Amino acid sequence: MADIGWPLRPSKAPSRPGRVISPEPVGVRMRRRQFIKLIGGAAAEVPLAARAQQRERVRRIGVLMGIANDSEGQQRMAVFRKTLENLGWSETSNIQLDYRWAPRDAMQARAYAEELVNLKPELIFCLSTTVTMAVRDATRAIPVVFVQVTDPVGAGLVQSWAKPGGNMTGFTNFEPTMSGKWLELLKTLVPNTTRVGYLFNPNTTPALYEQTVKEAAPLLSLTPISAAVHAPSEIEPVVENFAREPNGGFLVLPDIFTTRNREAIIAMTERYRVPALYTFKFFAAEGGLMSYGIDVSYIFHQAATYVDRILRGSLPADLPVQGPTKLDLVINLKTAKALGLEVPPTLLTRVDEVIE
Repeated sequence: MADIGWPLRPSKAPSRPGRVISPEPVGVRMRRRQFIKLIGGAAAEVPLAARAQQRERVRRIGVLMGIANDSEGQQRMAVFRKTLENLGWSETSNIQLDYRWAPRDAMQARAYAEELVNLKPELIFCLSTTVTMAVRDATRAIPVVFVQVTDPVGAGLVQSWAKPGGNMTGFTNFEPTMSGKWLELLKTLVPNTTRVGYLFNPNTTPALYEQTVKEAAPLLSLTPISAAVHAPSEIEPVVENFAREPNGGFLVLPDIFTTRNREAIIAMTERYRVPALYTFKFFAAEGGLMSYGIDVSYIFHQAATYVDRILRGSLPADLPVQGPTKLDLVINLKTAKALGLEVPPTLLTRVDEVIE
């Protein structure tokens, strides 16, 4: 007889009296084995799925920018996001950025900071001294990475550059010798300059700028003159008044106010024919005479590397504050020509970029 795969009768006596062991067809055994394998395989995959889910959990980052949500602001954030993406963080998978832009004043900065803290982010990224101080007042627990802060120790944001000591660290846009460099460049371009007006808003500009300008100016035979403005409506009267006397030049200090009102400042210095040095490249790109200062894109790139390190477990207290390392000199030749200025060859050899 052909072997049909199971015995016609039990091969041995029942294990208990009165119980008959029924033969089990091969197909049933095969289906049972497949079912057991399926269940076992699924159980084995559960830990892997859980680990994958943990790797891809969304990390929330609050972003508080002391600048406008314009082309310049978007360009800076594009560098920040691109660097994070290169480091493994993408808004389409594992991070979420919650933005607040350009607070009008310190009060609104505090309100924005509290809004972000209430969202319970794992980290806050912020720009400017005023904004960072507002974030400090809103939280002493959430890690913070700041950029373009002038004097983090003097502002009470960190204990020291080398050992920040709290929940904050980041990148500054200034060190005291830069004021002398700004004035020296202005006088090199316009040698007959004897008066320098430093344009700033006392409500938002750190006192360190004014202090260092006053110290550096006499060393270059320059008389420092305060050109304080508190509102956009004051810009033209201040520039017009300064321009009434000859041999003057402006130093436009880095500040939320001057950045936000750069179009008016550039237009007024051109209208009243006052040579001016600015501290960010985008001023020269938008028609300002000359700029010397940090590479803003690079500092946003650096900040993203700190954000990455903190999200992976580093503490802000252990990441040192870093000062300016890459400074660019830019001259707008079109504006120089409009002001009747000839750029000395010795200065042109030092320029990182010429705008024509």
